[in-house]
Amino acid sequence: MKASCSMFSQILKLIPRLEFEKLVRDTGAERAAKGLSSWSQFVAMMFCQLGRAHSLREISGGLKSCEGKLAHLGIEAPARSSLSYANSHRPWQLYEQVFYQLFERVRGSVKAKHKFRFKNKLVSLDSTVIDLCVSVFDWAKFRRTKGAVKLHMVLDHDGYLPCFGVITEGKVHDVKVAHQLTFAPGTVVVDDRGYNDYRLFARWTEQEILFVTRMKDNAQYRRRIAAFSPTRPSGSAASARRTNGPHLLRRVVAVRADTGDILVFLTNHHQLGASTVAAIYKEKWQIELLFKALKQNLKIKTFIGTSANAVKTQIWCALISMLLLRYLQLRSRFGWSLSNLVALLRMNLFTHRDLQTWLDQPFAIPPDPEEAASQTVLDFA
Repeated sequence: MKASCSMFSQILKLIPRLEFEKLVRDTGAERAAKGLSSWSQFVAMMFCQLGRAHSLREISGGLKSCEGKLAHLGIEAPARSSLSYANSHRPWQLYEQVFYQLFERVRGSVKAKHKFRFKNKLVSLDSTVIDLCVSVFDWAKFRRTKGAVKLHMVLDHDGYLPCFGVITEGKVHDVKVAHQLTFAPGTVVVDDRGYNDYRLFARWTEQEILFVTRMKDNAQYRRRIAAFSPTRPSGSAASARRTNGPHLLRRVVAVRADTGDILVFLTNHHQLGASTVAAIYKEKWQIELLFKALKQNLKIKTFIGTSANAVKTQIWCALISMLLLRYLQLRSRFGWSLSNLVALLRMNLFTHRDLQTWLDQPFAIPPDPEEAASQTVLDFA
């Protein structure tokens, strides 16, 4: 990779152009299309996210101001009207597939594991509401005077990587989406009380999917008294009356050390200690931090298009950006916080420096260009 290659270009090389074009053909994104290519649209939307552009004018103008540096990106700066039309009419499913393909590559190259001693896969399930103006986004039904979409996410705790997403109208209940999800047997799913549904719990138990959740205060259950065993983990077992099968669920009571509040958990895992069950539920806070990072550091609260397709395209590009940022964090030897990485990367998108060297030593004086004739390629390895 030559020294003239910008850090923005090096980031985009983590998404191979040939694989992207294959997805374009598979999704029919450019069927009967003229002018702006899907790759140009993608680069522009990534510039919107990583460069923090607030409007179509800023995206188009920002790229045009770097016109001499766009040749290595394989694009020309798009016109505002062309980008707006592409966001409204090119299928958002293209970027959904780019996200999942990128996740598989990141997961294969990242060796991080969750902090617990058990070997089961640990994931968190939750959703967040993205408010919209109902008079502008009239398709996003939520309340009489308020519009919204809801982003349902699954977080893989091996590296804290977002691994699944669904975008729905704001009024869609969390449980409805949870019934559509599938997990590998042995996976531990942690969620909150919004997902309390005993038919869902019964299906997960039959599929050997483990879960940890908060128990509702008005839940009805029968206590099953078991003989004492010194090897039996603490916590009481409970059989919920509203389950559709004879599945024994376990009720675990924990006391917060800082506030003294009593927390009651429900799980179908009968081997873990009560303290571990409580610690697993505490880990669900990581998906809340993911939502916070998305809304604070990427462009996901205001939109450059008003159609449903444009909104979903922008959200999926934000999720792709988050996956790339988490990968850069994990590859770096510098102790980056996500907010600092986003802020400094935004200032250096078109800086001609080796990306890996900059990630490891962001404040070091760069080498003389004549001495740095070539650079290492940051790749999934």
